[in-house]
Amino acid sequence: MQFGIFSVGELAPDPRAGRMPTEHERIRAMTALAVRAEEAGLDVFATGEHHRPPYVCSSPATLLAYVAARTRRLILSTATTLITTNDPVRVAEEYALLQHLAGGRLDLIAGRGDTPDVYPWFGQDLREALALARENYALLHRLWRETDVDWRGRSRARLDGFTSTPRPLDGVPPFVWHASVRSPEAAERAAYYGDGFFAANLLAPVEHYARLIGLYRTRYAEHGHGTPEQAVVGLGGQLFVRARSQDALSEFRPYFDRSPAHAGHWSLEECAARTPLAVGSPGEVIEKILGHREAYGHCQRQLFAVDHAGIPLETALEQIDILGEHIVPVLRRELAASRPPTAPAPPRHPAAGGRPAAPAARTASVHTAPADHPAPAARPRRTH
Repeated sequence: MQFGIFSVGELAPDPRAGRMPTEHERIRAMTALAVRAEEAGLDVFATGEHHRPPYVCSSPATLLAYVAARTRRLILSTATTLITTNDPVRVAEEYALLQHLAGGRLDLIAGRGDTPDVYPWFGQDLREALALARENYALLHRLWRETDVDWRGRSRARLDGFTSTPRPLDGVPPFVWHASVRSPEAAERAAYYGDGFFAANLLAPVEHYARLIGLYRTRYAEHGHGTPEQAVVGLGGQLFVRARSQDALSEFRPYFDRSPAHAGHWSLEECAARTPLAVGSPGEVIEKILGHREAYGHCQRQLFAVDHAGIPLETALEQIDILGEHIVPVLRRELAASRPPTAPAPPRHPAAGGRPAAPAARTASVHTAPADHPAPAARPRRTH
């Protein structure tokens, strides 16, 4: 199982110190987190994409290219790439180039995002979000696997004999996860293509994400890619760790109470009990993460947010060090011991020392892309 961190790059004041970082400081802090993640022995760094305040990362490809130059082993990912408002041609070009620069250490988490106002800014209609996600990903999938692509769709200009450049490194496209907070459509799309499914695993009760993952696993098998246990699942998460649980709760409480994502829903104790939020000692966090096996099955990736809600850089770096020294080694050992023999390895490009976890590529046009809801019957698997 791969472990790492992700940052959405929001600007928020530190409620304990009362200071708001500048945009420059926040951007530099995100790169510092990535470098420390590699130093701590973690596997992945991911960054979100947003186009309005209070977020600072509007160009994940740019930030990840900088991180790629400063690291040697770390897998770089988006969290997420907005598949609805980005032109799939530009996504194909930019991330194939970044894949080359990073020596294959790149994958994408594709999603619709959580900021509806971005649609008109990029000339799209929020009411078409599901159709945009379906059509744009169908094109992106083809651009990384085919040359001389002819395309007729509703969301962008037609393509006639178009070849995206550069081609994916060694002919292997970046691995794609389809992210969801609540959408079964994303689970269905991931299952249809045999891609990975990334459950946000943040703010809702565990059983909510278990239903989405269960749907994905079932549909993955029904689409002919393998057994439900062979589906590729990633998880998000939030944590705050100190040597003693009471210290973790006390220090994290001001950040929790001021967080727009958490405010007004539950108390810190209720949220930690009902959702995947893990706040406590290393042992308590380990126990909680291991407990997800029963709800989700064996997963291939776990990412943690450590710099949310105004947590300062120094504290976030401490969290990464605790993860690397006290938590992840135990999780790796325990999860490896219980890993089913049929569970796939985490995805990693061959050039980066691994092999993709995805099955043979499925080629789909806009007319054969999955519907906006799970289909009632399985499609036969097609390989080309």
